[in-house]
Amino acid sequence: MKQDIHPEYRPVIFYDVSVDFKVLTRSTATSDEKMAWDDGREYPVIRFDLSSASHAFYTGKEQQLSERGGRIEQFRQRYAGFNAGKADEADEAPAEGPAAEAADG
Repeated sequence: MKQDIHPEYRPVIFYDVSVDFKVLTRSTATSDEKMAWDDGREYPVIRFDLSSASHAFYTGKEQQLSERGGRIEQFRQRYAGFNAGKADEADEAPAEGPAAEAADG
């Protein structure tokens, strides 16, 4: 393995700012910002907005969304009565054109 080509692998705090969740792990990510950890040492901090503590799949909020149905089902429920009157009119309207004449004849 070549020497001096790999980034430094060191302890880093990943901080989910949306729910104030922190985890200390090792990474090659770099940051100028530092934060004190429970052991009294300071480590570089990588801030982000989504982790297992805030993601809907891990928090159970995803289950509430799936109970409402999928996007297609929500659309059908929302617009179920929108074309109901127009569909009834189309069924009652007399057929026109050559297909109607062939059916009569």
